[in-house]
Amino acid sequence: MTKAELVFIPSPGMGHLLSTIEFAKLIIKNNQYISILVITFHMPIYTLTAMEDYVESQSRQLDPNHFTFLTLPPLSNMPDHDSPTFYNSITELQKPLIKQALVARSTKPAAFVLDLMCVTMIDIANELGIPSYMYFTAGACFLNLMLHFQELVHDKGVDLTTELSNPDTELVLPFFRNRVPSKVIPLLFADKEGGWSMLIHDISRRFREVKGIIVNTFVELESYAIQTLHDHDKIPTVYPVGPVVALDVHNRYGGGGPQLEDRDDSIMRWLDEQPLSSVVFLCFGSMGSFDEEQVKEIANGLDRCGHRFLWSLRRPSSRGKVVLPSENEIFEEALPEGFLDRTTHRGKIIGWASQVQILAHQAIGGFVSHCGWNSILESSWFGVPIATWPIYSEQQLNAFELIKELELAVDIRMDYRRDLRMNNGNFVVMAEEVETGVNTLMSMGDQMRQRIREMSDTSRKVLQNGGSSHNCLIRFIREVLEGPTSSDKFQ
Repeated sequence: MTKAELVFIPSPGMGHLLSTIEFAKLIIKNNQYISILVITFHMPIYTLTAMEDYVESQSRQLDPNHFTFLTLPPLSNMPDHDSPTFYNSITELQKPLIKQALVARSTKPAAFVLDLMCVTMIDIANELGIPSYMYFTAGACFLNLMLHFQELVHDKGVDLTTELSNPDTELVLPFFRNRVPSKVIPLLFADKEGGWSMLIHDISRRFREVKGIIVNTFVELESYAIQTLHDHDKIPTVYPVGPVVALDVHNRYGGGGPQLEDRDDSIMRWLDEQPLSSVVFLCFGSMGSFDEEQVKEIANGLDRCGHRFLWSLRRPSSRGKVVLPSENEIFEEALPEGFLDRTTHRGKIIGWASQVQILAHQAIGGFVSHCGWNSILESSWFGVPIATWPIYSEQQLNAFELIKELELAVDIRMDYRRDLRMNNGNFVVMAEEVETGVNTLMSMGDQMRQRIREMSDTSRKVLQNGGSSHNCLIRFIREVLEGPTSSDKFQ
C-alpha cells in the first residue's frame, strides 16, 4: 500500500514531459510508499502524436500501483496562439478540469509537483490545502536569472527591456563569475511591447510561493549558481536532484513500430563500423531544423572539414506555423549538389533518432548541439564534448555557461537564434564557422577532455547512495511523507 500520492503536472512539451516522468520514476525507485498521478494536457500548436504515444507507452510499462496517467480532453475555446498570454490562458482553462478530477478521487494528494510553465496551478493546490513544489527542468543558472530579473523589475523598478536592447551590453550577474553579454539573454526578457517579458516575470514571482524548487542539475556541475540559490533568503528550499536523464528510452515514444526500430538499427550498424571517437553527431532537439540556406552552409562546412559525421537533418515545418519538424523526412533537397556522393564514405544523414543511444556509442567523438538542458545532461553523462549552436529559449545562456563558466564546451555560435514561426535565424552561420567549430571540437585538448571525463564520472556518482543529488532527493521525499498523506479526505 502506498502512503502518499504526488500529482505531477508537466508542461506539454516533449523535453519537459520526458524529464518529469523520469524524475517521477526516480522517486518511486527510492521510496515504494509513494504513488504518482501525472496529469497532461494538450498544447495545440505542437504535434501531439509524440507526446500522446509516449504517455500511452509509459502507462503500459509502469507499475499501475505507483503510476496513473490522466490526459485532459482538448479545449473547445482555444485562445489566440499569437498572444503573449496564450500559455497562461491555456493553463487557466485547465484549472477547473484538474480540480474536478482531483476532487472526484477518494484520497487527498500529499503534494503538487508543477512544471515552471504550470506554476499557476498553485491556486488549485491552495484551494485544496495541498503543498506545491516546482520541478525546474532547466539549469540553476537559468533559475537564478528568472528570479533575479523578476526581483529587479517588480521590487526595484528596473527597466530591463532598455538595458537588454543593446547587444553589446555586458551584465554583472551575481550567479555568474563572468560578465554575461546581453545577446545570450533569452529574448522573452526584452519583449516589452509583445507582453512576453511581463508574463515571464509574473511566472517567476510565483516560484517564491512553492514549498520547494526541485532542479534538474547537480551541485558539482553548477556549484556557483546553486550556492547563490542557497544563500538567497527570499526563495524556497532548492533541491538539486539531477542529472535526471531518460537512459532507458529506446526512442522518443518508449517503444515504436518496426519502421522506427529498423531505422535505429541501421544507424547503430553504421556507427559500429566507425573508428573509436571519430564521428561528430549533429542534432538540434525536438524543434531542431534550419532553412535551405543554413543547411547548405552546414553541409559545406562538413564537406570541408573532412570528419566523419552523423547529421539529424529534419525537414522544417511550414512558415507561419510553430510545430515540430518532420520525424522521418530528411531535408535532402536543401543539400548542395554532389554532397551526398562526396561524403558517402564518411557521413550519414538521418531524420529523428534516439539521441541517448547515439551519444552512448563509442564511435561518437563530439556533439554539435542546440544546448537544450536535457541534451547537456545527456552529453555530460556519456562524456561527449559539445560544440554549441543554440536556437531558442534559454539555450544561448546554457551555451555561455558551458563555454565561459564551466569550460566544458567549444563554440560555433552561442548567439544564434531562430524564429520558430518563420524557420529562419538572426543570421546565417557560414561554412567556415562550421568547419572551424567541428575541427576544434574533434581536436579538443587533453585538459578539457579530462574535465569532461571527470564530470561524466561525477554525474553518475551524485545519484548513488550518499551522493549530493541522492541526498537532496531523500530530503525531498522525507519532507513530502511528513506532510499530508493519502488517508486525508477532501473537506
